[in-house]
Order: sequence, then structure tokens, then C-alpha cells
Amino acid sequence: MKHIIWDWNGTLFHDIDAVVGATNEVFRPYGLAAFDADGFRAAYTRPIWVAYERILGRPLDEGEWERLDAAFHDHYHRLMLTCALAEDAMGCLRAWNDSGRTQSLLSMWAHDRLVDKAAELGIDAFFARIDGLSAATSPGGGKAEHMVAHIAALRVDPENILVVGDSLDDAHAAQHVGATAVLYTGGMTSRADLAASGFPIVESLSHVLDYAS
Repeated sequence: MKHIIWDWNGTLFHDIDAVVGATNEVFRPYGLAAFDADGFRAAYTRPIWVAYERILGRPLDEGEWERLDAAFHDHYHRLMLTCALAEDAMGCLRAWNDSGRTQSLLSMWAHDRLVDKAAELGIDAFFARIDGLSAATSPGGGKAEHMVAHIAALRVDPENILVVGDSLDDAHAAQHVGATAVLYTGGMTSRADLAASGFPIVESLSHVLDYAS
């Protein structure tokens, strides 16, 4: 492998508590019981509106997804201020950088916020490219087409790329472009679902580089 594409939320950035907390705030007016991390992971999928339909047990009404998503991000952007990089993330980024190979960051979070947060945490210099969602892109969807554009901009052969993420959507995006995926169990998707997918999984980011030799 010559290049690693990192996911952000739930992978490099350990924000599961903020995601669960924001989700609970969003669904509080519906009278639903609060989720813990495992309960949230059982419902989580992408597109996110499908997860919300699972939570509510019904299709979303017209305009309901947009209202829920806006409310989620209002709460998330407050709660995420207490979150930090995942354990071993900095060491892994440094080790790969020291190997002389390249890495980049691809997220379904807002691009400007992603760039600012990576700089705030002191990791932006590790990345050949950082891509998040533009203001014109609808949130909550799948990653595959964004992966296509990201790799095209990198000009790296997908056969030489390892994609590291915490969701099946990350793995399917890697598969879509012909890259290799490894999935991290510390994020949004349950370990059982990750294991059942057949993709390799790691309990710690420190083991990611075992798949990149």
C-alpha cells in the first residue's frame, strides 16, 4: 500500500458520545427512550435517514429529514467540543508519515469544519488532501461517489490504497473504487455488524498498519 484514506467521524475523531447525545436530543420530543452507544450502533446505517426511520419505526414525513438533520448538527457541534482524537490516532498518522508514504482524509462532515478541526488538532499537515462535504451537497448519504472524486484528485492507483473507516459505507466505498478496506470497531457501527461483513476489522487504530505493508 502506498496511500491511506482515513475516515473522520468515529475513526480518527472519537465522537461517538457526541453523536449519541445529539441523536438523543433530536428524538427527545418524540418521547423515545434515550440510546446508549450500543443501542445507537444497532440502529445506525447510511443513508442516515434510513437509520432515523428505523428509530421511529416509520417512513419520515416530507421535510422531516431536513428538520432532524439540522437539529442533530446543532446539538452535535456543541457536544463535539469535548471530543478528541481516537486513541492511537496520532501515533498511527505519525508512523505512516514517517514511512514516507502518503495519506488523506475523506469525510461526510462539512468541509470547512473538517479542515478547521484537523488544523486545531494539529494533524492537517499529515494529509495530502482533506475533503469533506461542500455546502451544496446534501448530507447523510453514501460515500462511494465522494470516494471516486477524492481518488481522482489524489491520482493514486486504487489498488495501492487502504481505506480506514468505522462503517460498512466506508468499506463499500472502497470496494466501489477497487481499494482495500479495514474497519475500526470504535465508531458508529456495531462490532457484530462489522465482523459479519467479511471485511477485516481492528479493535485499535494501532493495528491498521498491519494491513498496509
